[in-house]
Amino acid sequence: MKQTIGIVEDDPNIRDIVKAYLEKEGYHVAEMESAEAAWELFQQDPPDLWVLDIMLPGMDGYEFCKQVRKDSQVPIIIISAKDEEVDRILGLELGGDDYLTKPFSPRELVARVKRQ
Repeated sequence: MKQTIGIVEDDPNIRDIVKAYLEKEGYHVAEMESAEAAWELFQQDPPDLWVLDIMLPGMDGYEFCKQVRKDSQVPIIIISAKDEEVDRILGLELGGDDYLTKPFSPRELVARVKRQ
């Protein structure tokens, strides 16, 4: 059975690129542009792994990560333009399993997804 990857990213170009690379590797992809939409999916039919942007409209990625961690240990890979050490540390401390800064290589992201 195909693993489902949830992509939470408000930039449609990044979302499309990540989706294309993951689907090429055989994953099923559920894409959302807000943490609120991702939260609905999490409560109904959670994916096997999340690729999560931090800077989102409404609820940000940090808050979403904290909420998911209350109920689940599903892997979360954070992708963010926030590249300061403090941002990476915060993302990992709030429950992220990995952290990639933008711009990133889609092939590297796929490798990190496979590792989880």
